[in-house]
Amino acid sequence: MFKNPIDKDKTAENPGLIAYPHTIGSVVVKPEDEGKLKSRALSAMREQTNKQLAQIQKQAALLAKQAQEIQKRIEISEKIYTADLSFEPFIGHTYHLYKKDEAFKLYMIAPDEWGKTVPENLEFISSVKLLSDHTWELVDSFGENFGEF
Repeated sequence: MFKNPIDKDKTAENPGLIAYPHTIGSVVVKPEDEGKLKSRALSAMREQTNKQLAQIQKQAALLAKQAQEIQKRIEISEKIYTADLSFEPFIGHTYHLYKKDEAFKLYMIAPDEWGKTVPENLEFISSVKLLSDHTWELVDSFGENFGEF
């Protein structure tokens, strides 16, 4: 009869399923500190998500600024389209908005182009440019009257 030289008390029945080396020549397996692993993963996750959130917040701020600029163009455009116009404005050209006796008037003449014949009670408000979407953009404005838009 054959006798197995390997002692059953010193071997495992399923060596591939145990969490430690089962022979002297096996690779050393050290259990990982689960808390350390989770801490590193959590730290990396927070760093990445914070970067992504900061980027989204930056984009949202830019969109809000663009929305405010469009809103400002709408307000300016409404003010100009209620002003007195004695000509047809062309896209891409700069015109000048004045206020005379509580009424707005749009002129082709800039404040420094009047010479000695400046009409009475004519107050310069702003230089504006007609954009292709028929809104107006502020080009230059006179300090305290800027708030009227």
